[in-house]
Amino acid sequence: MDRRIAPAALDGSAARVAAAVLAVAVAGLAVWVHRHELFPEPAAETVEAGPDPFEACMASRSADIDRMLAEKSIDAERAGLFRARAEAMCRAEADKAAGKAPGLPPGLRPTQNF
Repeated sequence: MDRRIAPAALDGSAARVAAAVLAVAVAGLAVWVHRHELFPEPAAETVEAGPDPFEACMASRSADIDRMLAEKSIDAERAGLFRARAEAMCRAEADKAAGKAPGLPPGLRPTQNF
């Protein structure tokens, strides 16, 4: 009596093909997840430095304040207040354009409430 044992389903060629497909899919996923480390972006070309955003903003605002002062729309005290506020606004806009987080105006320190 010769009894043959039937091969298991996991020993067949279909299982081997499915394992190969799964291995290729996992390898592809690993490459996709680490694509920026495996294939870094080329370095950006150096662009000539343009005008300073803070200086450009401040020049524009100062011209507006000078014009209002010449038209006698505001007095000298108000012009000083406007210049201080314009400086803070221009610094915030320049920092935002540079990708920096907003911070406190120059000379101020955060309070410590313990």
